Amino acid sequence: MTHILSLAAGTLPEFLPDQVAHAAGQSGFSHVGFTIEPEQWTPEQVKATKAAIKEYDLSVLDVEVVWIPEGGVLTDSHRLIIDAGAELGAPNVLVVSAEPDPDRTAAALHQLCEWAAPADMRVSLEFLMITAVRSLDSALDIVARCNHPAAAVLIDSLHFQRAGHAATALKAVDQSLLNYSQICDGNSHCADDFNAYLEDAIDLRSAPGEGELPLTEILAALPTAIPLSLEVRSKAYRDQYPDAVQRARAVRAAAMAFFDRHDIAIG
Repeated sequence: MTHILSLAAGTLPEFLPDQVAHAAGQSGFSHVGFTIEPEQWTPEQVKATKAAIKEYDLSVLDVEVVWIPEGGVLTDSHRLIIDAGAELGAPNVLVVSAEPDPDRTAAALHQLCEWAAPADMRVSLEFLMITAVRSLDSALDIVARCNHPAAAVLIDSLHFQRAGHAATALKAVDQSLLNYSQICDGNSHCADDFNAYLEDAIDLRSAPGEGELPLTEILAALPTAIPLSLEVRSKAYRDQYPDAVQRARAVRAAAMAFFDRHDIAIG
C-alpha cells in the first residue's frame, strides 16, 4: 500500500505558512502541514497561504500545535488554530498537553474535538518527554477518558523511541485512533533530562535512514498506508540549508532514498 508523504512544518520552523507551502510545492511534496501562530495568522497570511496551496495543488495534512495549558483552560487562541485548520481543509490538528491531571487534559481534548468535529477534523494527542503526556499508554488513557470520536493519538517516531516503546506495542492499538504519523530519524538514546529531550526534539533529528531509530519496524507496525508527516527538525539541516526550498528538497530526497531501499511505497 502507498503512504502519503507530507512536509511537516517542523522541518522549516523559522518560516511562515505561505513560505512552507511554496517550499513543499517546489520540492515535490503533495501534502504539507502548518504551524499556526495566532499572532501571525493575519488576513494577509491566510490569503498568501491559500494562494500557495492552490498554486502547487497541495493538500493540507495537519495544523499545529495546540498546547493544552496547565489548568486545562482553553482560550480563543486555541480555537483559532482549529478554525485555521478547518479553513485550510486540514483533516488533522496536533495537540500536546502541559496539564498533569489526565481528567483535565481529557476534558480539554473533548472541547477541542467538539470544535474540530464539524469540519471532520481529527484531534491527535501527541506524547513526548517534554510534556505532561509522556507515553503511548498515557495518551491512550486520556483519549479513552475524552470519549469523543474525533480524538486520536499521534505517533512520532522519535518520541516513540524516547518513551521506551517497542514497535510491537502499536499492534495492540485500535488502528482507528492512528490517523497520521510523524516520521524522522535520530540517535538511539538521549539523556534522561528535560533540556536533553528538548534539544533532541528541536535540533537533533535527522532524515529517515540517517540515524539509529528502528523506523522500518515502526512503519511496519503502523496502519497500512497511514499518512506520514516528515518532521526533520534539525539544526544540521537548518545550518546546511538556510533556504526553505533547498532544505525541503534535501530532506525529501533523503527520505525517498530510505523508502526506496526498504520497498516502502510513497504516493
